[in-house]
Amino acid sequence: MESSDSTSLVLAKKPRNELVQVTERSKALVESGPPRTSNMEAPIMLLSGHQGEIYTAKFHPEGNVLASAGFDRQIFMWNVYGECENFHVINAAHGGAIVQLVYSEDGHNFYTASTDKTVGVFDSNTMQRIKRLKGHTLYVNSCSPARRGAPLIVSGSDDCTIRVWDQRYRASVVNMNATYQITAVSFGDSGEQVVSAGIDNLVKVWDTRKPERPIFEMSGHNDTITGMSLSPEGTHVLTNSMDNTLRTWDIRPFASQERCTKIFTGHQHNFEKNLLHCAWSPDGALVSAGSADRFVYIWDTNTRKIMYKLPGHLGSVNDVDFHRVEPIILSAASDKQIYLGEFDDSI
Repeated sequence: MESSDSTSLVLAKKPRNELVQVTERSKALVESGPPRTSNMEAPIMLLSGHQGEIYTAKFHPEGNVLASAGFDRQIFMWNVYGECENFHVINAAHGGAIVQLVYSEDGHNFYTASTDKTVGVFDSNTMQRIKRLKGHTLYVNSCSPARRGAPLIVSGSDDCTIRVWDQRYRASVVNMNATYQITAVSFGDSGEQVVSAGIDNLVKVWDTRKPERPIFEMSGHNDTITGMSLSPEGTHVLTNSMDNTLRTWDIRPFASQERCTKIFTGHQHNFEKNLLHCAWSPDGALVSAGSADRFVYIWDTNTRKIMYKLPGHLGSVNDVDFHRVEPIILSAASDKQIYLGEFDDSI
């Protein structure tokens, strides 16, 4: 109270015309800054509250809410606008660290992959867990819902299996056996196509109707693939790897022989060997990836140039996500913090 009162006294002693000049200068500084591109309260918002490393965070498809999770086994729900309040916490959502969280296409559910060997299914409205999918025998590193059709989820695990679940049933409906640990999975454009990657550095495409072996494999990465994201139109996947490259792959059945279509560089992986994720912008014009050097990288998909290298984090950036409606990017890191930053998507 003392400092507040003394400040008021100092201001009271200033001549009125001087106060007006100070106010006008401040207003001019604000107005002369870069033009705003989103409806966030400020161009950059910092969200803190987690007690451990944050491994994953995603915007709800409608864009008003985001969810985050990590080492502390809790799921935090945040408002995207206003003061970005943490309005709910799901405690002990899993018995181990939560390494990936993804929303369904319609936003009604979100899904979590955990080191407790299970996949969680949560209702976005009630924020209650409605299913716990059991079957994997080791850490579940990744999960992803199908974009359309039946409510299917695919998961990949250190037990070298890929499982497809129908959330209406208890057990997995399709099992695919890989030779090595699986670190990233995604459905293709339909629920019949599954894409997987792991410590063998290969991207594999499976047909769930013929799960005995992959229908084709794609090589190019020289180290473990840590994250995967399906493109907005469903024809390509984006992969992040410990070889310090980000690549796009054509997963259409009758694509040309060379399926690796783009290579992006600049970001880093390090000795921590975290599962660093990656993301497409809603229109596919930009891609972004987690990086161990504490920066958030955004590349132009066509030119492969780095458009933004955003500082702020004090630890490895583990997950990134683009807002579906506005030019806002989310980043979650090992420093227990989340940043929301607006950018100019017209560049």
